Order: sequence, then C-alpha cells, then structure tokens
Amino acid sequence: MGEVILGLAAVRYRYPGVDRDAVAGVTLHIRRGELVGIVGPNGSGKTTLLRLLVGVLRASAGSVTVAGKPVGEWNRRELARIIGVVPQREEPVFPLTVEETVFLGRYAHMGALAAPRRADRAAVKSALERCDVVEFTDRRISTLSGGEWQRVRVARALAQEPQALILDEPTANLDIRHEMEVFELVSDLVHRDGIAGVVVTHHVNLAARFVDRMVVMNDGRTEASGTPGEVITREVLERVFGWPVEVDMWRGVPQFVPLKSGESKPIHQDD
Repeated sequence: MGEVILGLAAVRYRYPGVDRDAVAGVTLHIRRGELVGIVGPNGSGKTTLLRLLVGVLRASAGSVTVAGKPVGEWNRRELARIIGVVPQREEPVFPLTVEETVFLGRYAHMGALAAPRRADRAAVKSALERCDVVEFTDRRISTLSGGEWQRVRVARALAQEPQALILDEPTANLDIRHEMEVFELVSDLVHRDGIAGVVVTHHVNLAARFVDRMVVMNDGRTEASGTPGEVITREVLERVFGWPVEVDMWRGVPQFVPLKSGESKPIHQDD
C-alpha cells in the first residue's frame, strides 16, 4: 500500500449556531493508489469531511494532514498542486473552450497572468487524453452533454498534476452510461497513476463496484469502514438509511435492493 496522502485523526467540526458536530471524531487515511468511497444519508457529514480535507474548514479538534503536513501549513496554491477537486455543483459561466477550461487547472503552476510553458501545455494535453476529451478541445463547454462536462472537469483537476483527486457527487444528474464512464475513468486514473482518490456519492451500489474501501457515515460519525464486502450488509444499511433492504452478491460485489414498505422476503429466491 502506498504512502498516506490525506489523513484525518479524531477530527471534529461543528458549524456555528448548530447544537451537534457535523463531523464527530472521524479518523481516515487515504493512500496512493487507493480509491475510497464515502457514502451515507443526507446530512451525515460527507461534504463537510471533504471541506476539512482541502482546508476550506478548520477542524475544532483532531488533525488533518495533506502529504504528511498539517493542512493549515499549506497555502492555497501549494494545496492546489497536491489536491485536484471536482466539486458537486458547477455551471459553466464563461464561454470557454474545453482546452481553455482545462488550462485553468494549471493556475497553481503558472500564476494568473503567466504565459503557458511547455510543461503546462504537456500537462493539459495529457489530461485531455487521459479523460478521452481530445475531440472536444475546441468546443465551447456550453455545448457539452452532462457526461462530457464531467470528464472535462476531471481533466481540469488532472491538469494540476495532483497527488490526490477528490470528487463530490461526480455522477449527480447523469444517466447510467455516463455514471459508469465517470467511475471507470476515476478508478483507472487512481489505480494506473497511483494517486489517492476520494469519491463522495449517494450511489452505494455503483461505488461498491469500483472502490477499494468504503466509509459509511451517519450523524457525523464513521458507521462502518472496510471493503465493500465488509460494510455493505443489511444490518449496516438499514441502521444508517432507516429503510429495509436486501443485500445480494453480484460477481463477488455486494449490491442492495430497497424493499417496499411491508415487504420482508428477498426479491430473488432459490427455485
């Protein structure tokens, strides 16, 4: 297993005016070459955890480290060279081309007004190729489909040449094909390039097929952590989501089905 790139130790955070912690004593370490999925119901603390990891929020207790150093000791440009982030919501504002958008990922290396260097152009070219969006290079981002736009956003993050990639609900509002394409892309980047990967998602079944480790959060705490096979159980899911489910294995990967109200027997039964 590779070195730890992102780390939280007994971390707590409470938003002002709220009577309970949004994150309550979470410990989590994410290593190179590892894809970690963070799942849980709305309000469980998933997005707050990401904000702590990237230094947007400061923990009230515990420690957050990036590449072995407390997150607060990095300045924003330094952090952008280590962590690439694909946020949950983002609508195109300016009529940029795909290439211009991906070049924004080089800001931490170039500065605001510097002309692109050979290394910058190479990083952008590589990111476009790795995300399979070279054919869209000259297209305006306003003309892209939802799946194409997500791949461009990942390419922009990769242009930073980060050691870690963080994605918050990367498949929101995508159809099945584009959900699969995004997860396949992220999994390939993490395992091929040896970066640390974190995906926050509501799609538990989808994440289970791609992640190495899954963290189930509930009320700001870690309810379960381990391989998908270890954490996707009926007991854990029913406790966290408050709804009856059945869990079955598909090609060695656990997948769950929510039951109808009052339904108590499995969807699939042996003949």
